[in-house]
Amino acid sequence: MQNYSFFMPTRVIHGEKELVNQAGLLKQLGNKCLLVTGKTSARASGALDDAVEALTSQGIRYELFDQVENNPSLENVGAGGEAARQFKPDFILGIGGGSPLDASKAIAVLAVNDIDPEELYRNQFDNRPLPIVAVPTTAGTGSEVTPYSVLTTRELETKKSFSVPELFPRLAFLDWRYTEKLPLTITRDTALDALSHLVEGYLSQRATGTSDLFAEQGMKLWTKSLKSLREGVLPPEDRDRLLVASTLGGITISYTGTTLVHALGYSLTYYYDIPHGRANGLLMAEYLRYNAEHVPQRVTNILTWLGLNDIEEFAQIMTELSGPMVELSAEEIKQYAAKAVTTKAALQSQGEVTEEVLERILQNS
Repeated sequence: MQNYSFFMPTRVIHGEKELVNQAGLLKQLGNKCLLVTGKTSARASGALDDAVEALTSQGIRYELFDQVENNPSLENVGAGGEAARQFKPDFILGIGGGSPLDASKAIAVLAVNDIDPEELYRNQFDNRPLPIVAVPTTAGTGSEVTPYSVLTTRELETKKSFSVPELFPRLAFLDWRYTEKLPLTITRDTALDALSHLVEGYLSQRATGTSDLFAEQGMKLWTKSLKSLREGVLPPEDRDRLLVASTLGGITISYTGTTLVHALGYSLTYYYDIPHGRANGLLMAEYLRYNAEHVPQRVTNILTWLGLNDIEEFAQIMTELSGPMVELSAEEIKQYAAKAVTTKAALQSQGEVTEEVLERILQNS
């Protein structure tokens, strides 16, 4: 029998305007807050205005670090850490998609540990990271309920994560209104990211009965919005479903980790600047075909929960939502497979994942 533990310390608060309505919870974390965002999305979504209103109502002083890049680098979070050490906040409030939320976690560590950002990957720090509040503005990463921070490392030419239990946000506010103004392309890209977490978590070697519950419910909820995703018009109830499904995906991978889809997708993002979720979508059909050789019943379950007949129908939807695959040379395929095969994500996949297996998935995608 499998040994495992379940630990989900994040308090998830769901509903419209709850960030403002429950501002008193922020006061429990301290009197000074560093707001961490990207350059535009937090403002455009309305989440930044709500956060400022919530902080002001509680007399909490704040400063804004709004320089988070897409796919933040070690240098980028290092600048955020320096800003945090100067301001000396009691907690961090991150607003945005996966990039600002992951950056918030790194900054929460660097705020109280004056270390080189490269040392984040040691996963061991002298001082406990600051408390984190997460406000997602996309329905994709699930970072609001995970202990992972995924950062771009230029030295390795890929993304790499670090994780300690203290990186679980203390509070996560889920408000579909913050996703309402997203362009359709970003809505679809992030929805694919959420689906990849649910699917990979269910197919991971580390999957358990507990994580399976979250994965199953997340996929069933996600597929209720599939028609709207395909048609390109998402009413509030579908945006809300996708947001909750994304959080369920985050909970799932908090205990299972991701698998070879993420391991391969990082190179597509780094070298071709393909959005993370879209990169996953480009690979998922071949990933299901690979898993059908090793855990066929689990693949059948996934298709059933998504209301699909077979992998071919799944592949058609992935192409529809993510677009065509980029053309990769034989040399690129070998390079990306070699990078991915040594990752923890690849090792958590079903079967014996070799470079040849990964090359085949890339070629067939």
